[in-house]
Amino acid sequence: MPARLSEAFVLQTWPFKEGDLIVSFLTRDSGKLRGVARRARRPKSGFGSGLERLSHIKMSYFQRENRELVNIDSCDLLHSQFGMLNDFASACALDFVAEVSEQLLPAAEPSEKYFRLVTTILEHLRSAGPSAVWRAVTYFSIWAVRLAGMLPELHVCLGCGTWLEDPEHPERAFFSRQRAGLYCHDCRRALDLRSTWELTAESRAIAEEILHTPIADLIDRPWTHSTAADLRRFLAQQMEAHIERKLITFSVLEAAA
Repeated sequence: MPARLSEAFVLQTWPFKEGDLIVSFLTRDSGKLRGVARRARRPKSGFGSGLERLSHIKMSYFQRENRELVNIDSCDLLHSQFGMLNDFASACALDFVAEVSEQLLPAAEPSEKYFRLVTTILEHLRSAGPSAVWRAVTYFSIWAVRLAGMLPELHVCLGCGTWLEDPEHPERAFFSRQRAGLYCHDCRRALDLRSTWELTAESRAIAEEILHTPIADLIDRPWTHSTAADLRRFLAQQMEAHIERKLITFSVLEAAA
């Protein structure tokens, strides 16, 4: 089979045999794949820094029939994220994007929209610097959940169907780790109150804005750790329910404020 050349992001690597690496990478045209990079851990490896986390590369690889792992021939570095590692919160944001992508995406299922999402988030983090971390992470989280088909209705109570956005009498909205979706104050009583949190009207408005606005055109507001923190918790719980495990990087990221 002839080699394929694809634009890709490196998601995760694992040592393999003596000097090799298993590489999980997201391609623009074929989705998430895994492959073997021979001799990648040796001092004179031709891969260089191209296999660092979230490196944007041009990768040459081929896949034999009936083989799960592809063989990675070479990669050319297009963009490195090395410059962001000096800031702890930015580094944690990179870890979060990589883990969510690794855990959320199915194997070998193309998603041009998800690839463009990762491209946009990384470009925004590089250009806007550390001040953009919470804006970028929140934007990435809501679109990752949306593209995975897991984003519940944010304007209606899942319990009774009450419209939460009544302009005259807006309802408070709550979410629970055990349930998908949002619940009004009355329906919240049927949940375990010890594991419920409020999703504020302000955060719901931010979510609505993100779903209809490019990241560069969002309202110019001060983005701190507290901005839409409840929304990020809600989205992380949707992801964790889907993948049936805790996201290791989420708590580290939220502690990086």
